[in-house]
Amino acid sequence: MALPLALCLPGQHVDPQGLHPLSPPGLLNLEKLLRQFLISKDTLSVRMLDDTRDPTPLLKEIRDDKTATIIIHANASMSHTILLKAAELGMVSAYYTYIFTNLEFSLQRMDSLVDDRVNILGFSIFNQSHAFFQEFAQSLNQSWQENCDHVPFTGPALSSALLFDAVYAVVTAVQELNRSQEIGVKPLSCGSAQIWQHGTSLMNYLRMVELEGLTGHIEFNSKGQRSNYALKILQFTRNGFRQIGQWHVADGLSMDSRLYASNISDSLFNTTLVVTTILENPYLMLKGNHQEMEGNDRYEGFCVDMLKELAEILRFNYKIRLVGDGVYGVPEANGTWTGMVGELIARKADLAVAGLTITAEREKVIDFSKPFMTLGISILYRVHMGRKPGYFSFLDPFSPGVWLFMLLAYLAVSCVLFLVARLTPYEWYSPHPCAQGRCNLLVNQYSLGNSLWFPVGGFMQQGSTIAPRALSTRCVSGVWWAFTLIIISSYTANLAAFLTVQRMDVPIESVDDLADQTAIEYGTIHGGSSMTFFQNSRYQTYQRMWNYMYSKQPSVFVKSTEEGIARVLNSNYAFLLESTMNEYYRQRNCNLTQIGGLLDTKGYGIGMPVGSVFRDEFDLAILQLQENNRLEILKRKWWEGGKCPKEEDHRAKGLGMENIGGIFVVLICGLIVAIFMAMLEFLWTLRHSEATEVSVCQEMVTELRSIILCQDSVHPRRRRAGVPPPRPPVPEERRPRGTATLSNGKLCGAGEPDQLAQRLAQEAALVARGCTHIRVCPECRRFQGLRARPSPARSEESLEWEKTTNSSEPE
Repeated sequence: MALPLALCLPGQHVDPQGLHPLSPPGLLNLEKLLRQFLISKDTLSVRMLDDTRDPTPLLKEIRDDKTATIIIHANASMSHTILLKAAELGMVSAYYTYIFTNLEFSLQRMDSLVDDRVNILGFSIFNQSHAFFQEFAQSLNQSWQENCDHVPFTGPALSSALLFDAVYAVVTAVQELNRSQEIGVKPLSCGSAQIWQHGTSLMNYLRMVELEGLTGHIEFNSKGQRSNYALKILQFTRNGFRQIGQWHVADGLSMDSRLYASNISDSLFNTTLVVTTILENPYLMLKGNHQEMEGNDRYEGFCVDMLKELAEILRFNYKIRLVGDGVYGVPEANGTWTGMVGELIARKADLAVAGLTITAEREKVIDFSKPFMTLGISILYRVHMGRKPGYFSFLDPFSPGVWLFMLLAYLAVSCVLFLVARLTPYEWYSPHPCAQGRCNLLVNQYSLGNSLWFPVGGFMQQGSTIAPRALSTRCVSGVWWAFTLIIISSYTANLAAFLTVQRMDVPIESVDDLADQTAIEYGTIHGGSSMTFFQNSRYQTYQRMWNYMYSKQPSVFVKSTEEGIARVLNSNYAFLLESTMNEYYRQRNCNLTQIGGLLDTKGYGIGMPVGSVFRDEFDLAILQLQENNRLEILKRKWWEGGKCPKEEDHRAKGLGMENIGGIFVVLICGLIVAIFMAMLEFLWTLRHSEATEVSVCQEMVTELRSIILCQDSVHPRRRRAGVPPPRPPVPEERRPRGTATLSNGKLCGAGEPDQLAQRLAQEAALVARGCTHIRVCPECRRFQGLRARPSPARSEESLEWEKTTNSSEPE
């Protein structure tokens, strides 16, 4: 019996294991089993019943030691008693495996077992298909029903079956001996030295016997030992025991794993599992109208939907129950565990479905399924958003100091340009190139107004009609243009960011920045996997963070995620939590942001008690959900839908009036100032002009009428600034000379003026009547501003030309 048991245990994948013989002599029968555990690294604890034969204290010790596999080496009656006591203690469940070494145990009735999911294995040598076995069992049951209230066995005892097979083998051998020779009946005495003459022949025929008895195939070797027999390996199901394997004395162990797995799957069918969990968004939440509902309908969330998917695949029922202390589970000083992990260890729940992180410490006391979600620890912090773009946000690319220095640079360039243009002789040029020999006047285009206007045109990228002539003024202009090129390029590059992006003010950018400072407090959930990660980490930065969190007073640990989020929003606090929760809350509160990347990589799994037979089934179901993309769909359902946009969405958005409204304000203000200045110029001109027959109101109405009617821009003078009163008529003797001079500008002689002379005279009169500083050039027909060239001696020709020009007014 020890050898098939030793071979069968590794296939069960359960640990630890316990051996409970009825008496010390029973250990001698399992010598090979003990040797097998001495060779291997598996654990085998041996316990024996005391003299009271009460298994209850022994079973309580087994329950407290979290033993998963229990080997019972006792007779059939005591084995049945031990199983009944285990059922009273709640130890007959799917998390315990019982292996009975008694070959009669499979014949006992299991009607009293409450949970038919219990994994019970046994061995049998009975050949229940034998006709003698059926007849024997029927007559035995009929006798028990007539004399007993309860039928304890469904077949004969092992001793009775072996006795029957022994008699059957002897009878068969005697019959074969009688066929070969005549057997005489001769009385013999056990005390006599005389032997039976056919004894040796009968022993030889016994060694030659091969038959099928109640205990299977009967055959003996040359030494007279039974050989070529097999033991059936049976597993208990709701329909009774079923053969899942066989151990043959010659061929060894052969197991049918499909039957074993199918029994586990069948045990899940229509079975109600207790699910322990914890309230945490978005994994498990109470519905808004949960007071009006009962049972599982009160809850919603990612885990609820995942449970529905798993229940549909594995065909089981479940009952959601919130954990009593509201924590995930941490070890206590006395070795016990709290939270959901503690309930799984105590077998109070079948599953723990929540954001339960798979850790090595938890894996020692409970089993986990394959991870249904991958994540890592991240840093959640409150972000201080920069002010939203205002009407004058187009000024934000440069600081006020830069704008001030730009204004000073503009004034400095204007002054230097005015000074350089006045000093250099190359900016003074003749206004009438075609009359160089007769004109002694020079013009400089860089007046104070033009010197202020020229840098403005260059800064606005528009240019002006003023072109520098001298090398010095060109140098000033080139430097100013290079300056404006860099300024405009920098402004344009930063303007888009300032108009479309709200800058975030984050004082830390990584976990190293967080660990190197003390102004910002940081912590995690007390008793969670993140706390265990920092506590057990050997990385120097994480060790410093754990020392800070552990010694900080008041405590920086929080009891729940919601408490941590509230602390982040209301104080200078950074919260260390799983990246999935980080993502969920960031999408629902735009003042939260993630700092840096992930600190580690781990996964969420479904917790189960140690030795759970459902583990493989849930692993396959989770893989099926992942392959069908159902888990990703569920995550998008419960994570998305927040009011904050995705950080990955960098598409450009249209600018509104709140972004660029300020430039419209500047435009409107500029237009208003221009209109106001025009009115002031108009009134100033009227104020300093000589009185005429036209009133101020009439002049204003006339100008407005011409503006509204879009009349021609050329009209007779009424009143203009700076126009002197008309001169007296020129003497008659000077007219021919002046007219002849204006006709072609070269003193061709006297005579009547031609049409060109008349047209030039009219243009000069309309533009600058009576003005001594403006004239129409007869060569190039341009209006020129005149300035007397400093010369000690003025030629008679030039003086007469000037007089003639200044007095050239048409009548």
